[in-house]
Amino acid sequence: MKMLTRKNSKIKKEVDSPGATLAKGMLSVIDIIAPSAIEVDFNHTKIGNTYFRTVFVTGYPRFVGANWLSPIINFEHSLQISMFYYPIESKGVLDDLRHKIGEMEATLRTEQEQGKAIDPAVVAALEDAKSLQEQMVKGVEKFYQFSFYINIPAANLEELVRVTKKVESTLGSIMVISKLATLQMESGFQSCMPLGLDKLLISRNMDTTSLASTFPFTSSELTANEGILYGINQHNGSLIIFDRFTLENANSIVFAKSGSGKSYLVKLEALRYLMFGTEMLIIDPENEYKTMCEAVGGDYISFSQNSVSKINPFDLAAYERGSNTLGNKVMSLHTLFKIMLGGLSPIEEAVLDRALLATYQSKGITVNPDTHNQTPPVMEDLFNLLQRAKDPVAAQLAEKMERFIHGSLSGIFDQQSNIFIKSNLTVFATRDLEDAIRPIAIFIILDFIWNRIRQMLKKRLLIVDEAWYLMQYPDSAMFLYAVAKRARKYYLGLTTISQDVEDFLSSDYGRAIVTNSSIQVLLKQSTAAIDRLQKVFYLSEGEKRLLLGAGLGEGLFFAGNNHVAIKIVAAPEEHELITTSPKEILAKQQKEQQKEEQREKELAARDQPLPKTSVTQGSSINQDNLNVPQTKPIAASVRTFSRAPSRQELATQVTAPPITPRIQKDEGIQQLEQEVEKNSQPNQQANLHGQAMPLETKPEPKNESAYS
Repeated sequence: MKMLTRKNSKIKKEVDSPGATLAKGMLSVIDIIAPSAIEVDFNHTKIGNTYFRTVFVTGYPRFVGANWLSPIINFEHSLQISMFYYPIESKGVLDDLRHKIGEMEATLRTEQEQGKAIDPAVVAALEDAKSLQEQMVKGVEKFYQFSFYINIPAANLEELVRVTKKVESTLGSIMVISKLATLQMESGFQSCMPLGLDKLLISRNMDTTSLASTFPFTSSELTANEGILYGINQHNGSLIIFDRFTLENANSIVFAKSGSGKSYLVKLEALRYLMFGTEMLIIDPENEYKTMCEAVGGDYISFSQNSVSKINPFDLAAYERGSNTLGNKVMSLHTLFKIMLGGLSPIEEAVLDRALLATYQSKGITVNPDTHNQTPPVMEDLFNLLQRAKDPVAAQLAEKMERFIHGSLSGIFDQQSNIFIKSNLTVFATRDLEDAIRPIAIFIILDFIWNRIRQMLKKRLLIVDEAWYLMQYPDSAMFLYAVAKRARKYYLGLTTISQDVEDFLSSDYGRAIVTNSSIQVLLKQSTAAIDRLQKVFYLSEGEKRLLLGAGLGEGLFFAGNNHVAIKIVAAPEEHELITTSPKEILAKQQKEQQKEEQREKELAARDQPLPKTSVTQGSSINQDNLNVPQTKPIAASVRTFSRAPSRQELATQVTAPPITPRIQKDEGIQQLEQEVEKNSQPNQQANLHGQAMPLETKPEPKNESAYS
């Protein structure tokens, strides 16, 4: 007893110590973070200036699919969602199921004996109970109890009521029954706090499969800390910010039907990558990139028979140690002539190979890299060499080549190159070329770009629009595949765009390009191509329906192993530069034409002479309104000096004084001027004592320059 009393007295002294007394009056962390007041009503809770209302779920649909809670998980308003899972022992559940199954079977027999209609709800419940009993006995399923609560925050009561109705209607759309936690708002708020406390204890029985479908984190996100904005994630409204150069390769491919926004997306990507200093090289078959190129100060190079810009397909690439530059160029020319001449036989290939090497040798170019600085040959040199050869195969090749040298297609591929890329954005336009030679021109441009890429390592994007032109020929398709496969080594990202999915995917090289592209974008598709795309990209039925019913600028965005539904968005200034809508372009042209006409009218009105009128007091003054007194014409003599004029020579020059126009003045001003004129002496100057002194004057010379 004494020890206990001594211990109690010691505790009392510690409690009554000055430090403990001082601590009672100090703020703790709880005091700082706690709200000023909490108001609990029967259908809401007010904490500080924020209102809360809790909703719990009592009924669920009989069948659900994956991500069935996404409408409420991705709700447009902020929600606090709480889920509780309680595992239950299987033995007790099986006993309850056995009794429940017996009761439902007895109910059905009784109704059948009495001749009553069988209740279909009892029949469905009996089937579910038997199926669950079978699965639990086999150990396939386990039994759980599931609680689902939603806490709704709002700034005021009106907003709270409005959001609550939206939440209830959203839950009703997925066959979920919800109720308000009336008179239990405080317990509902505590149940939705991250404390793991279930104060409401309103649960529903579920098996393992049903419980797994309630997993809330099912929407994918493609938001990184670096990169550019591609669009909006339609699953949850987040931003798709991504850098394609962070993947295993920076290649991308875009498939879409005409008018669905594929060029819009690529131009938007090019504009935004330009801001990060990435060099853009674009092959444009339809002049869709001209407005954007001119706006950012890029180089727009148009190819046609009459254009100044030329590319010599015989140009050699920069020498790389260990590589056969001349041999690689000859192989590239083999591919070019297969496209130009419609294929080559083995004998023609052998003759062409010898002729190409001989053509380079005629210009002093051999396998030795030191000779590669010589001026390369042109196609006409090869044509002349084939004509001079006595081989009939060479003569046949020359006949096939003649239309490109002296025929209707001359002047395009048979001249020295005069293109020097200096800008970060270069567009090669091929719209003015005929369809028959457009694949040839695209191949030559692509080969020219590839040679430049190999010269210097730099972050670049190469965009090949309407790539199906190259997929028509196996050799050009193989070359494009080689670029896609080797682009990563040169810090290059290849973007291929095509609206003809069948032609692109029917080629083995086309499918290989898809495989070697880490980013794939599928926009609106036609019913004829969707089945092929579904097999290649392993699309689900929902994704297939999404692509068939997608709007302008909507589709699927694949990046690595993740993919989301995308909505492409652009700023108004960006949209003005990249839109290809004929309606918008026509409206823009009409607006510019109206501005030009208005400007011409203003200039014409400015050039018209104004009527001459006298100026009265308070009116505006202009040159035509001045009353200038009539004077005699002045004939001034002009002298020229080859040296500096003397003082006497300058004195003999007569300079006409400026003519001061007289304007109608008030009578008071006129009288004041007359008095000043009377009191003034024209040829006198006042001295320091106020007396007038005569000035030395010379007789005025009598010549034609004098005036009265």
